[in-house]
Amino acid sequence: MLTISRSASSVTDHEFDILDELYFVTSFSDLQQRTNLSPAKLEQNLRTMLEQGLIRCYWPDPDTELAYEPTSFGAIGCDSFFLASKEGLLQHNTR
Repeated sequence: MLTISRSASSVTDHEFDILDELYFVTSFSDLQQRTNLSPAKLEQNLRTMLEQGLIRCYWPDPDTELAYEPTSFGAIGCDSFFLASKEGLLQHNTR
């Protein structure tokens, strides 16, 4: 009998909803509006997803990728743009 277990790297419901919106580069404000998450909850999820490598961050414009820095993300997160990474798309599509 084949059993399927939930892997440690599966995404949460909120992360799934966020990834659903990140097939194209999307601003924080558009992402917040489309997911109906509070700014604080969205930022928390984005931090976790950046740490896991599920998404990429772009700042100050949608063409400039920025390495995730936990200490400065709070100051620029709401002005950033986001895109699902290859790993994020894989997690989204295999859930």
